[in-house]
Amino acid sequence: MPIPFTITSLPIAIVLFGICTLVIGIVGTRLAGIVDHLADRTGLGEAMAGAVLLGMVTSLSGIVVSVSSAWTGKPELAMSNALGGIAAQTVFLAFADIVHRRANLEHAAASLGNLIQGGLLLCLLSLLLVGRFAPEWTIWQIHPITPLLFIAYLYGLRLIKISKANPMWRPAKTRETRPDVPEEASNEHSLTFLWLLFLLLGASIGIAGWLLERSATVIAAETGLSQAAVGVLLTSVATSLPELVTTVAAVRQGALTLAVAGIIGGNAFDTLFAAASDVAYRGGSIYHAIPDHVSLWVALAMLMTSVLILGLLFRQEKGPGRIGFESATIIALYLAGLVMLLVG
Repeated sequence: MPIPFTITSLPIAIVLFGICTLVIGIVGTRLAGIVDHLADRTGLGEAMAGAVLLGMVTSLSGIVVSVSSAWTGKPELAMSNALGGIAAQTVFLAFADIVHRRANLEHAAASLGNLIQGGLLLCLLSLLLVGRFAPEWTIWQIHPITPLLFIAYLYGLRLIKISKANPMWRPAKTRETRPDVPEEASNEHSLTFLWLLFLLLGASIGIAGWLLERSATVIAAETGLSQAAVGVLLTSVATSLPELVTTVAAVRQGALTLAVAGIIGGNAFDTLFAAASDVAYRGGSIYHAIPDHVSLWVALAMLMTSVLILGLLFRQEKGPGRIGFESATIIALYLAGLVMLLVG
């Protein structure tokens, strides 16, 4: 049953948007530090903690938008929100690269876990395209690709866990490399307290993100944007703000592997928005209910992820404007996608 909450005017929506953004900024900064401590205290490591803890909790608001949109018969908004979020969050990693001035972020944060997550993300995005062009078969209005997405995601997490315990590949160390080595555990707070604080901060981000989406929807309605434009330009960016804040905060705190893992892992989790939306959508396969200009963002997300993986492998220490070539390329690809969306 939907929560009765109505924003009555554009000025109220703009003020609420600003307040929620401020809340997300404050809470997100604190959340990055908590997850970094949990990664050390639990032995998860920054790559796994970034993928599972940071990636999932910062995606709460986004999955609410996609599932509720699919349930109310707006598949174009549901999918464009998920795919636009993946593209926007990849660009956020380029912004974090700008913040880390000492060297290219992908050079300093190279890790096997992040590379496996990148490969997993490519697999999940490929499955979305397979679902889009496969026959429109459904079981209880759910396409067969949907359970495969969940299975592939869980299997990918298992590979990350195994690779941490028994790595078969290690990045070469340089003076700028920041390896994922647990810091000396602080006894200032108990592990139980850290978990409770993590849950509280995560709930705060989820609520703020939900309110942010409601205000963004009102702002979009006043401008007359299409569902795809609303999803890619507004709701996806609005609900992805936690990723931007926590990523920049993690970089400033020196948790570079966590910063990269939070984005790539969060993107992998965001592909499950589509799977969950297919379950919620009662009009058949949601993959076949979207137009080609939304499917274009699957291809763009794949291309941006491929460039990111190349950057993690090549490990350019410094590039144009003191950022890696992959960051400059990712920003250019995102801007090109926006131009194609608005012009088309």
